[in-house]
Amino acid sequence: MSLVVLDNVRKVYHRDGFEIPVLDHISLEIEPGEFLALMGPSGSGKSTLLNLLGGIDVPTAGRIVVAGEDIGALSAKGLAAWRARHVGFIFQLYNLIPVLTAYGNVELPLLLTPLKRRERREHVNSALRIVGLADRADHYPKQLSGGQEQRVAIARALVSDPTLLLADEPTGDLDAASAAEILTLLARLNEEHGKTIVIVTHDPHAAQRAHRVMHLDKGKLTAAGAPVA
Repeated sequence: MSLVVLDNVRKVYHRDGFEIPVLDHISLEIEPGEFLALMGPSGSGKSTLLNLLGGIDVPTAGRIVVAGEDIGALSAKGLAAWRARHVGFIFQLYNLIPVLTAYGNVELPLLLTPLKRRERREHVNSALRIVGLADRADHYPKQLSGGQEQRVAIARALVSDPTLLLADEPTGDLDAASAAEILTLLARLNEEHGKTIVIVTHDPHAAQRAHRVMHLDKGKLTAAGAPVA
């Protein structure tokens, strides 16, 4: 059974009385444990599609079902709770809080859960170990390299053991060596921990790590190498 099903999804924005179509009748299935890369030119709708998968935005038409739940049918409050439980986001610019240590940044998503302090500590330490930063727990973002900051961000995305990991250009702000480390880490999370990952990228090296590559162009989704209608 597919973990994620997009059924005839459209997304249209309205601005100054005009309709701006972004996604055009997208249908897609993602299997549990799959590593999927989304590629395409700027403005093709890649980040919009990622936001729909993560429940940050809602489709104009069509259905998005994750783990058997139609997320488009949820209220705003229900969607926020669903997102906190099921989705880990990784961004290009890390989005770390500068006044918090690595530990504090990773702990943030858990502060909204009923976990006790000791349980939170176990989760945070485990996530930092997985990304290889157990010895940097007390360091602030300014004391870390860009690659280490991104690993903290990945630990934060992992800490609640989400159903989906969604990464938007996670290597876009890194040098080649740090980018390679992050891609290796994501591949390990997929292979060793069974994480289902969807990555938006312009980087062909990143796409090579994925099981499957899909292309978005002018709001239409095609398999890698397939012609765009």
